[in-house]
Amino acid sequence: MDVRAQLGADLARAGRGEGLKTVTCTVIDVTDSGGVNLDYNGALLTDVPCTDAYRGRTAGDVVAVRPGVRPVVLWRLGDDPGVGDETSVRQVAREVAVDEAAVSAATWGTAPPSGAGWQQATTPWVRRSGDGRAEVYFQLGNQGETSPPSTARPPKTVTLTPAASGSWRNGRPDDYASAPTQGDWTGGGNRRGAWFYGTQIAAACAGKTVASMKVTFARKRGAGRTGKVPLNLYLHSYSSPPSGQLALGAGPEDSLLRLSVGAKGTATLPASWRTALASGTARGLAIYATGRSDYAAFTGGRITITFSAS
Repeated sequence: MDVRAQLGADLARAGRGEGLKTVTCTVIDVTDSGGVNLDYNGALLTDVPCTDAYRGRTAGDVVAVRPGVRPVVLWRLGDDPGVGDETSVRQVAREVAVDEAAVSAATWGTAPPSGAGWQQATTPWVRRSGDGRAEVYFQLGNQGETSPPSTARPPKTVTLTPAASGSWRNGRPDDYASAPTQGDWTGGGNRRGAWFYGTQIAAACAGKTVASMKVTFARKRGAGRTGKVPLNLYLHSYSSPPSGQLALGAGPEDSLLRLSVGAKGTATLPASWRTALASGTARGLAIYATGRSDYAAFTGGRITITFSAS
């Protein structure tokens, strides 16, 4: 009997008065398969499946679990998530409405407009805004009313995927590692891994003000211990994988993200790192560790870049 069928049978028994036992656990990580890793009285349970009733899964959630040989997360315990859902729905609705608008902002004043890109059309001024739409400014001789605030939106968020990735060991590419890996499990030498983006990061940021850069990873199963391991992150300056040793740039940053086996997570890069990546002085991300304690392999490397309005 599969998990859903077993859960249905348990619920049917509960309806007949036979009872349905649940236990409370804490979510350690959300996995790349849609399940979760749980802390169950100090024990780590990995890749526990969840019912559709458990939505918006996040590390730190306290959940009700049907125990057994094949445990299942039934639902999350805590406050009604309705208020948070309403906020996110309103945000999405606003973004859709703005996407449909031909003009992103209309303001006025007695002085010429500030900022770059304006073109004077006698009295009105127009420019292409950060989100690719028209922005209008009216220069007035006399101002009777205060201008409404600008509704100009920043350029759209950009998500970039690596063009290549790999691992290096003993000064050369390591063909035995199927994903970027850090550390040394067998004594054969410390590994370092990397993700490569060509020049697409700097190209995406050209002429824009970067507000944040976030990168998403997943911890590969079958590599190292099951508990949480930090990503020891570095920058590198390569647009493509080198044939020799991979030289590391700034780093390590080892407090941005810790993942248990199978888990996925997102790290926010430091301001100095996003400046280096946006300018092209750095081109990608790397990982490196020594010995067994932080040994782990990771997949992913998708970078999400958000911008500020100019």
